[in-house]
Amino acid sequence: MGNLFGRKRRSRVTEQDKAVLQLKQQRDKLRQYQKRISLNLERERALARQLLKEGKKEKALLLLKKKRYQEQLLDRTDNQISNLERMVQDIEFTQIEMKVIEGLKIGNECLNKMHQVMSIEEVERIIGETQDAVEYQRQIDELLAGSLTEEDEDAILEELNTITQEQLELPEVPSEPLPEEIAEPAPVKNRPKPELVAAS
Repeated sequence: MGNLFGRKRRSRVTEQDKAVLQLKQQRDKLRQYQKRISLNLERERALARQLLKEGKKEKALLLLKKKRYQEQLLDRTDNQISNLERMVQDIEFTQIEMKVIEGLKIGNECLNKMHQVMSIEEVERIIGETQDAVEYQRQIDELLAGSLTEEDEDAILEELNTITQEQLELPEVPSEPLPEEIAEPAPVKNRPKPELVAAS
């Protein structure tokens, strides 16, 4: 019992699976980075408005330049995320293709083994033997048919007709009239019970 539950399963994680996992992790980090930049952009826009109200135009301009740079970074992260997702899809599709190719390979090996067991020469030999057997049976049929005289043929046909007529003949219809229904007697009421004789 201890061995049964204590036995560890071997991991079937392939290198492709690890690569896909790493790509997805990088994608998720970029998305988190995008969220952080988006929040900063909103704050910096609000701060630039506040600075303009206070008459600090130079500071507001500097802040808007920084904001513009971060927007460019945001666009670049979008492209990187798209590239990562495309690569993940390519790897996953390639894994499917590899499984298809592996299935085709197994199928081809199976067909080759079957072809080795049943070669073209073997099939030709079996077909030839079958044709020989059919021809031999035909010759036997011809010999048997040739040994019968015309009288025999007539007798066989006559016997066949007789058997066919016997199967088709129906029983004769009775000529006598059918008996009429006999009425059942009415039940007897108050029939006296037989007296019991006492044993002496």
